[in-house]
Amino acid sequence: MNKELINDDLAYTLAEFYKIMSDHTRMKIIYALTKKELCVGELSEIVNMSQTAVSYQLRILRGARLVKYRREGKMIFYSIDDEHVSDIINTTIIHLGHEE
Repeated sequence: MNKELINDDLAYTLAEFYKIMSDHTRMKIIYALTKKELCVGELSEIVNMSQTAVSYQLRILRGARLVKYRREGKMIFYSIDDEHVSDIINTTIIHLGHEE
């Protein structure tokens, strides 16, 4: 019998990561943030949702370390946590383009 190629903990962590990424609203938020830093108001216009709903999604994304924020006065600006997140999105888009 072959040894496991991935342990259960890592498989679970990967599955949880992709569950978070599987929501289309969160994906729209992440994609927008790969382009530039945005505030909640700008994101709510992009995804056509209330600021409260966007803030909820951002809280999930922050918890998963996919986005980060910085405060400038009373404004809070969100951005992608690191380049790995952008790489994952861009690689997936390239992969999906190869479906033909």
